[in-house]
Amino acid sequence: MKSFIAANWKMNKTISETREFLREFIPLVKNVSDVDIVIAPPFTALSAAAEAMKGTNVQLAAQDIFWEEKGAFTGEVAPAMLLDAGCTHVIIGHSERRQYFHEDDAAVNKKVKAAHKAGLGVIFCFGESLGEREAGKTFDVIRREIDKGLEGIGAENLVVAYEPIWAIGTGKTASPEQAQEVHAFVRDILRRLYGSTADGLRILYGGSVTPENISALMACPDVNGGLVGGASLKTDSFAKLVCYK
Repeated sequence: MKSFIAANWKMNKTISETREFLREFIPLVKNVSDVDIVIAPPFTALSAAAEAMKGTNVQLAAQDIFWEEKGAFTGEVAPAMLLDAGCTHVIIGHSERRQYFHEDDAAVNKKVKAAHKAGLGVIFCFGESLGEREAGKTFDVIRREIDKGLEGIGAENLVVAYEPIWAIGTGKTASPEQAQEVHAFVRDILRRLYGSTADGLRILYGGSVTPENISALMACPDVNGGLVGGASLKTDSFAKLVCYK
């Protein structure tokens, strides 16, 4: 299975900073053929990033999407707009969208359906908080978020990403054993939803992924890539993650 390493820049980097990053980064990974490399800059830098990525092995993702095609939805971005900007993928259901912008499972599901309808690849995120983990609710939360978030969704063009919220931006990382335990559970859920097709779906780990821990995480049988935050903001760091083998 081809690995999938995605950078989520969140609210970082201007247009000029994006161009400079890609100018340095693309030559470092130009010979990588066994990893799908995806970068999600902020909306303002999408077109500039698409221009810099043209003809390369790096793909473009957006960090969010809205479920309507057009209309009076101030501040929102439609699927066709992302395609027009050069995106191939979109991140949906990130914990920060759920936490700070109160996106529930129903909203996430509508976004996934809109992205799939438009032909965009979906990076679908889910994960438990520290309180939920300590209360023994990890599997209940993950089962609910996947079942409701992917209701009515086919397996095509789908990547899923486990993000333990307690490990995002905290420097804490799930141990390889913790990651594999959850990823194996997720694989079983996906088999229930998609049958044997689930064995070919990539499950990413996201939560303080660094060049120092990527190899141990990727050695787990059900960890097929990473969704990287802070460590993706520097060219050398993200290149090391992409070239982890």
